[in-house]
Amino acid sequence: MADKQISLPAKLINGGIAGLIGVTCVFPIDLAKTRLQNQQNGQRMYTSMSDCLVKTIRSEGYFGMYRGAAVNLTLVTPEKAIKLAANDFFRHHLSKDGKKLTLLKEMLAGCGAGTCQVIVTTPMEMLKIQLQDAGRIAAQKKLMAAQAQLSPSTGAGAAESVVETRTTAMQITRELLRNKGIAGLYKGLGATILRDVPFSIVYFPLFANLNKLGQKNPDAKAPFYVSFLSGCLAGSTAAVAVNPCDVIKTRLQSLQRGINEDTYSGITDCARKIWKKEGPTAFFKGAYCRALVIAPLFGIAQVVYFIGIAEFLLDMIPKRRD
Repeated sequence: MADKQISLPAKLINGGIAGLIGVTCVFPIDLAKTRLQNQQNGQRMYTSMSDCLVKTIRSEGYFGMYRGAAVNLTLVTPEKAIKLAANDFFRHHLSKDGKKLTLLKEMLAGCGAGTCQVIVTTPMEMLKIQLQDAGRIAAQKKLMAAQAQLSPSTGAGAAESVVETRTTAMQITRELLRNKGIAGLYKGLGATILRDVPFSIVYFPLFANLNKLGQKNPDAKAPFYVSFLSGCLAGSTAAVAVNPCDVIKTRLQSLQRGINEDTYSGITDCARKIWKKEGPTAFFKGAYCRALVIAPLFGIAQVVYFIGIAEFLLDMIPKRRD
């Protein structure tokens, strides 16, 4: 893969198609991951992924599981396209001497890909998290109001405060730009880099080496199922490895807090408070959800990528005669 000439438009289209298919399939699990990561000890609304999804359907309906999906579907195309194309670009230039890429060079290519993608990933995650977590905060307020109704002195006031006003991604974007400028959309940029760069350093070399196991010779493509399984295994491994960084990123990017939940001033402050108040296991909240999201997402991505759907589509466009 590293030795062949890159067709950048094809890589961009393949990455976009893969992202759209993957996000549509796994978005409800991603919503559960966000809500599980954001809930703090003493304020737990959900006990597991299945419990979260069941409660979400009951309180918000089936499409409640897809809150924030429009943001992802809009921005996942450039995000996945940048990641896959950047990795190919760096691999291509690092292998110009014609030699096989060393593990260090594969990791450098992954590092470059992860760094490039945060341009799109950070604002996409920022908007998505607000929409995904809104249902959890509303449900928590309703629960607190129901408990408060047992007290005659506070029941009426609490009952009036549970009406949820749904905001859209555009409203959140306008508010952030008005109050904080473009920096508002890039809140948590450092934590996003801290998650995505190590993820790509682990994912791309691991995928490339797993995929090679299914190649009959160095110039042949690996079979369909090998690319899929390699993408799934490499994706889930990388996802679990960087989950502590994902928990910190999710907490930092959340603009609204539940009742009595901590606020954080930065990466170090967030990590310290989580460790002190919730213990080291809190850094792996939602890890299995993230693995279930990333595995098929990258498995599908690599299958689309290696089948070359974009190349087929581009070949159908009539070429201009000189």
